[in-house]
Amino acid sequence: MDDASKTKWTETDYPSMSWHDNHVHGMRLVEGAHGTGKLEFDLDYILEWTKNDSGTICFKIAPASLKFREVSNLKVSLDYGAISAAMGPFSIDGIERRTEERERYTATLWSIKVNFPVGEIRFEASGFTQVLRRGAVTSENQVLSSSERTADA
Repeated sequence: MDDASKTKWTETDYPSMSWHDNHVHGMRLVEGAHGTGKLEFDLDYILEWTKNDSGTICFKIAPASLKFREVSNLKVSLDYGAISAAMGPFSIDGIERRTEERERYTATLWSIKVNFPVGEIRFEASGFTQVLRRGAVTSENQVLSSSERTADA
């Protein structure tokens, strides 16, 4: 998927990135200038899907910070109640990006599709930065344990 030594990405890397089945442990809003702000996600970023010697799917995964800048028009819809889901990290299906002409500017629209529980997060943002906070580990799970998220790999 990505260069194995890479630890930082921006919107220019978007075409080569995938957030499918990445789990989000936290979401933070930071007030900014002119009515915009930052939208930050604490997630487990899956760098690579592989098979081990026994044929089991494994994941090279690391805790990461995904920060969108100059965010506006935020809409969040996550429905844990409809499926009686236990509270826990939500799982991303994918992140879509498109542009739309406005009266005085071209807006970049982002949509984070959530596959569990069902939901979506939509907003405008000028771009993003994603940085790995720790080294990656190989796991048979798509989500890191608390100890894997805090200990150096």
